[in-house]
Amino acid sequence: MAQAFRRKGERYLARMDAQEREIVVGLLVQARDLLALDEAPSSGDPLRDLLDGLGRSPASQQEIAQRDPALRRLLPRASRDDDDVATDFRELAENNIRRAKAAHLQVAIAVLSFDKGSKVDLDHEQAKSLMIGIGDVRLILADRLDIQSDEDAEKLHERVGFDRDTDLQTLFAAYYEFFTWLQESLAQTLTVR
Repeated sequence: MAQAFRRKGERYLARMDAQEREIVVGLLVQARDLLALDEAPSSGDPLRDLLDGLGRSPASQQEIAQRDPALRRLLPRASRDDDDVATDFRELAENNIRRAKAAHLQVAIAVLSFDKGSKVDLDHEQAKSLMIGIGDVRLILADRLDIQSDEDAEKLHERVGFDRDTDLQTLFAAYYEFFTWLQESLAQTLTVR
């Protein structure tokens, strides 16, 4: 059973059993893959990749929603009121945002995939990447569960506590609760100096 993160010197320590670790890594991989849907393969030259990315038109919010509605939460509009501002920002920033999110997810996947038994041992940068990755997974799960507000999240908490069915929504709800707890645990240790 998972144990909350705690800080020991410059390290961030927790425990996860093999099944918990497998679930966390699996959902982090799915989030990374979702973000990488239309990423062009890397040429190996970061400058060339950046320049090539500038010529590619980012997807519209509608195209993103058609691919997977959860992408709207991962890549939200920069402006709700001004379509031109939202489009301009998307053209300038979307590819870099996707790459940054995918990079954080990859760090989290790598560190949790390295077999250390039940022990999770992270440095500060790894902890930050895991925190960001967990947040992205929670956004995806929130979309799948139609969580729009704190009230919706509280209702979900009650459902997980009382509904023992194993349907997909209940499983997503349990994952959401676990990721919420894990993120809060990590956030508390990251903010304590």
